[in-house]
Amino acid sequence: MTRLELQSATELGRKIAAREISSRETTQYFLDRVEALNSRIFALNLVDGQRALELSDNIDKRLQAGESLSPLAGVPMAIKDVLCTRGIATTCGSRILNGFVPPYDATAVEKLLSAGLVPIGKSNMDEFAMGGSTENSAYGVTRNPWNLACTPGGSSGGAAAAVAAGLAPISIGTDTGGSVRQPAALCGVCGMKPTYGRISRYGLVAFASSLDQIGPLAHRVEDIASTLQILAGYDQRDSTSLNEPVPEYCKQLDAPIKGLRVGVIREHLEHESLDPEVRAAVERAQLLLEDMGVTMVDVHLPHTKYSVPAYYLIAPCEASSNLARYEGTHYGFRSSAAPQADSPLESMMVNSRSEGFGNEVKRRIMLGTFALSAGYYDAYYKKALRVRRLIAQDYRSAFDKVDVVLGPTTPTPAFKLGEKLDDPVQMYLCDLFTVGANLAGLPGISLPAGQDETGLPLAVQLQAPALDEVQLLNVAYQLQTAGLFQQQVAELS
Repeated sequence: MTRLELQSATELGRKIAAREISSRETTQYFLDRVEALNSRIFALNLVDGQRALELSDNIDKRLQAGESLSPLAGVPMAIKDVLCTRGIATTCGSRILNGFVPPYDATAVEKLLSAGLVPIGKSNMDEFAMGGSTENSAYGVTRNPWNLACTPGGSSGGAAAAVAAGLAPISIGTDTGGSVRQPAALCGVCGMKPTYGRISRYGLVAFASSLDQIGPLAHRVEDIASTLQILAGYDQRDSTSLNEPVPEYCKQLDAPIKGLRVGVIREHLEHESLDPEVRAAVERAQLLLEDMGVTMVDVHLPHTKYSVPAYYLIAPCEASSNLARYEGTHYGFRSSAAPQADSPLESMMVNSRSEGFGNEVKRRIMLGTFALSAGYYDAYYKKALRVRRLIAQDYRSAFDKVDVVLGPTTPTPAFKLGEKLDDPVQMYLCDLFTVGANLAGLPGISLPAGQDETGLPLAVQLQAPALDEVQLLNVAYQLQTAGLFQQQVAELS
């Protein structure tokens, strides 16, 4: 059998549909890779091989019966452990949800199963999606397949590492401040955050409800487009879901982009923390676009310097509210410590939360609770919301001049595990170039763009106006076709 991990998900789907290879053979192949490699990188914290093979057999039977299925039917995938999966544990990387088995599937999971994709397991993540290195999981640290001493990024680090190591052709992650795009960049794969509301959040365990968005990771832009086609659409169970038509993303990938205007974000490209090799990758992408007849325009996001402070006020405030439900009474972890006789219920809740949450989650809960408290709401949270509006206005002004904007995804390539754990501010600054899209609700995609001199992946980021994923994917696909990157799978040494 040829090396299936070197093939795109779309190509695998075509071969399965043509019955050149069965879904079972494909799924077993990736399960064997998981068996051989996952212990070294810990991309998946749960593997359900038996169920995956049963689902694969069902796809093969349906194809044999002549059914017409989706282009990705029978293709294996991994699901971030923050999405509810019926009958399968969902922990959010936290001890406090240890043993929690949802009685329902998230809408995104429902859609993927209906389209015939085959989940092989749940991917590891920073606890409750709070982190940029996947070192905050209660179940273990995930490593970057390109260098096991380095982080894969976060919080969807397991999802990115699984694709980068060839454990799954597609992973589903979530992006609250860059948690799909940043690990995609550090692991050398494609990762997309769609417009806020484009994909239903029903069944996504909330971190920050006004910022969270589900997004796919894969090796190729066409795989991202095909997966988005399945996931996108209105869901009445999610009050923030957008009731807008869903375009056919794959049909316009190869449309000419000559004459388009692409903006270069000067504040990002000239930032003092930007690694020179990352800057060079952005400049290479710029040259490729110019060769395709694109007009490059400098654009400015003057309030971008406030994006990280605004995000790290708004997100913790929402998190402190969303995580209040985890108190040891209904589901998940409950402390075994003896409660105080004079306040047994309250002390049980305090003990359960103290023992069940990790340090980063506690830090953000305390920060959010403080910022929402009497006397500080106006000074912090309300002011951050005003800055958020200014950041969104900056993007609107930029998109009056250009169709898409180009810049770096991350300030640097992957950093060493443990390097930033004792300095939360430095960890938060890894989101410098990604949080703006979340605050403004815009779509963005990270694309591989070669490697640095040590062999670590480099990446660039494209962002577009709300609901203009078609144009975003079109430009991304053309950059890939022009040679910005080729599909690569990390070889673990």
